Amino acid sequence: MWDTIVLGSGIAGLTAAAALAHRGQRVLVLEQHLTPGGQTQTFQRQGWTFATGVHYIGGVGPFPGPDGQFGRLLAWLSNDQLAFAPCGNPYDIVRLPGLEFGIEHPEAAYRQRLLERFPHQQIAIDRWFGQMAQARRAAMSLFAMRGMPAPLAWGLKLWRGAEVEAMSRRTLAEALAEVPDPQLRAILGARWGDYGAPPEHAPLLEHALVTGSYNAGAWFPVGGPSRFAQTLLSVVQGAGGAVELGASAERIVVEGGRVAGVDFSQHGQPHSVRAPRVISAIGAPNTAACLAESAAREWQAELLGFKPGLAYLSLYLGFEGDIGAAGASAANVWIYESLDIGSAWRQPADEDAPGLFVSFPSLKDPRSGDKPTAEVLALCEAAPFEGWLGRPAGERPEDYLAFKAWVEARLLTQFGRHFPALAPMIRFHELATPLTQQHYVRAPQGAMYGIVMDAGRLASGALNVRTPVNGLLLAGQDVSGAGVQAAAMSGLMAAAVLEPALLRQLMG
Repeated sequence: MWDTIVLGSGIAGLTAAAALAHRGQRVLVLEQHLTPGGQTQTFQRQGWTFATGVHYIGGVGPFPGPDGQFGRLLAWLSNDQLAFAPCGNPYDIVRLPGLEFGIEHPEAAYRQRLLERFPHQQIAIDRWFGQMAQARRAAMSLFAMRGMPAPLAWGLKLWRGAEVEAMSRRTLAEALAEVPDPQLRAILGARWGDYGAPPEHAPLLEHALVTGSYNAGAWFPVGGPSRFAQTLLSVVQGAGGAVELGASAERIVVEGGRVAGVDFSQHGQPHSVRAPRVISAIGAPNTAACLAESAAREWQAELLGFKPGLAYLSLYLGFEGDIGAAGASAANVWIYESLDIGSAWRQPADEDAPGLFVSFPSLKDPRSGDKPTAEVLALCEAAPFEGWLGRPAGERPEDYLAFKAWVEARLLTQFGRHFPALAPMIRFHELATPLTQQHYVRAPQGAMYGIVMDAGRLASGALNVRTPVNGLLLAGQDVSGAGVQAAAMSGLMAAAVLEPALLRQLMG
């Protein structure tokens, strides 16, 4: 019998499992894919190595206080096996029609560059950064409440609740509407793709929290994102734990009102494993789908009622030659075809993507001996792929393959217009669609960041680490928000519920 079962080996599940291993627990990790890591895994094609979901990380630099807090957590979790390389400065570049602007760290430098470029917008810029600070404070309070025992959460809500509620309801679009200059508005709102919610729906506090995580710099894991799984699973296994790959959770077993184990399928065979505690990091709706209807009916219904967020298309490119000399860098590039930065790609077959995110991971890792690569992302609605969603790899019809090829060609052409010196150097390309995301990480409708990010999600009392089912805890982006850092912190909070001494150990 295991002490705890963790469902999912993304960064949330791995953090929870490694943290519990440090407390001497024997943890079993069940991962439905054949490769651990979730969105932090890598894959290879013809000698090129591609990162699937990690483009940069904040909070891991050599800084005291909160600017280096996440790095200290990862160092402890991994037994100092993880290292990170800076992504340069600027770390993000926003390309608009007639304008290119580099976002620098620290935040004071970013602010100063905005004032230099938009000298007549000082009032708007000052107001914006004031709102960002307020929103980040509200966000930290909100997510802290989701992991606290009820009495402590109530106390924090009493203290900060009004501010949290106000900021949770304020959208990014509302804040941007107070900025008179359209170019400035576009720069300030450009990075909404980091959490997958267009400005009209995006809570301001989520924008502030995610973009603010890079205020002290952006970083990339040395050795590639797969190092997360390699190092954290070694900690789990060193404490007597294990990981089972190709193990798809079918049912979370509840007996007498509390968790008793998990039924799963592996290589077509049914299996059952017992444990008194389960941490589910496979998404809130997927978790509810693994429970009997009689288990916390109202809570399940609320989880299943959440809609998936935006999906995405990812074009993986392999190059031959010196891409740095041809215009690539370690900085991410946000490209918008107009100053209207709030549109997802609705008609891939009939129009270019309104926005692209371009990352060159091979230039971010100083120890990478791999051939040069890029990833081109376009956030999209799942609707154009709806008729094919759920079809397993190898069983997808010709009309889907033809549509996919058409979209891939369109993205290649669009990339070539923005990087004309790089286009002739492309030797490999492969497109991942929402079907890919659904297949490999069990994401409903291929959603990039789980359930839709809006005020309703933030206000929900169902999306807490603690659940109404005794012994069952939630972790992952649905609980904490988008990105590696937020997901990992949700895993830590779940582990701390089971082992309260964890937080004392970390703080001491």
